[in-house]
Amino acid sequence: MKIGVLALQGAFIEHIHHLKKLQCETVEIRKVEDLNDLDGIIIPGGESTTMGKLLKETGIIEPLRDKIIHGLPVWGTCAGMIILAKENENHPIEGLKVMDIKVRRNAYGSQIDSFEEMVQIKEISPNPLHLVFIRAPYICAHDSKVEILYKRDGKAVVAKQENILATSFHPELTDSLEFHRYFLAMCCGKTN
Repeated sequence: MKIGVLALQGAFIEHIHHLKKLQCETVEIRKVEDLNDLDGIIIPGGESTTMGKLLKETGIIEPLRDKIIHGLPVWGTCAGMIILAKENENHPIEGLKVMDIKVRRNAYGSQIDSFEEMVQIKEISPNPLHLVFIRAPYICAHDSKVEILYKRDGKAVVAKQENILATSFHPELTDSLEFHRYFLAMCCGKTN
């Protein structure tokens, strides 16, 4: 299996390390040609405004949007969730606009408001999961096609829509491989 990780900005190397631990071939996505022959793609956390501008400047935005619309599995973490969203409530950005969600950027506050917690998300793993929230967004509205997998204090922070997975936190900054395993199962068509 070959998974691309958008490597324009943000925490891409951490995702690559997790994928390699799962014996997965990885490609750093920096130009349009890097999108060829992928089984899935991860859009990492980082700075969503910068990431959106770089997606447009490199010419990746339209080909990637087309691949996702035609079924390429994609997972966005934190800023990646913002990039995937069709609408951003409090800060317009240049994004892919492929997931039927509206997100609130920096919803949990600034860098000093970052936090961690252990939770159970049965769709992802039977084991408790370590979640790291850093200037995290949350989903404030969604279409009925979107399945909410986890809410924190009533706010959706994990969602899935067909071939699209979005998390408002950073699984790549933990030792757990559970979210990456779940995404690889999506890429194999082994999740609902």
